[in-house]
Amino acid sequence: MSKTDSLNELGEHIAGALDQDVKGVEIAVGELTVEIHRDRVAKVMRFLRDDPVCRFTTLIDICGVDWPSRSDRFDVVYHLLSMHHNQRVRVILTTDEDTPVVSVTDVWPAANWFEREAFDMYGVLFDNHPDLRRILTDYGFHGHPLRKDFPLSGFTQVVYDEEQKRVVYEPVSLVQEYREFDFLSPWEGAKYVLPGDEKVEGKDA
Repeated sequence: MSKTDSLNELGEHIAGALDQDVKGVEIAVGELTVEIHRDRVAKVMRFLRDDPVCRFTTLIDICGVDWPSRSDRFDVVYHLLSMHHNQRVRVILTTDEDTPVVSVTDVWPAANWFEREAFDMYGVLFDNHPDLRRILTDYGFHGHPLRKDFPLSGFTQVVYDEEQKRVVYEPVSLVQEYREFDFLSPWEGAKYVLPGDEKVEGKDA
């Protein structure tokens, strides 16, 4: 049986067993993706771990994707591995900034840090998580760095204050607010006059 046939068979098995919980099943780039309803995540994950056809006993990662234009702006993506069947599956659900997703730490204890990272980077909330706090940024950090609307410069910067003899936070201060990069090849040449070039126009141009 080919890999595609095997994934098709697995997808049909999952969709058939979880008919009320699964929105859709898709195979793309040689990987199986299962989209589920947000409020069914605990049931689906237990099935994927315990069902003998699935046996996805290893949680590889939990990550987020931000779609600011959607009402449910976040995709929460789970990557699972079955070492028993040598198969992988991606599970996706959607949520917004205020609606928590049920934690799967009781299914896979490794979800603890992954969910904390998704909370830290995107602001995704997880219900029944044992210790939902920031994990990569400081506890006093403002905002969520992987959201599309988070400024590239951030809101604050860390500097050493010589008078206080300690590290302090202060608002970001940029020497130059904006630069336009054209990313032209140096062999193509810029389509605009650089400062100073106007002096040679007419004589050496």
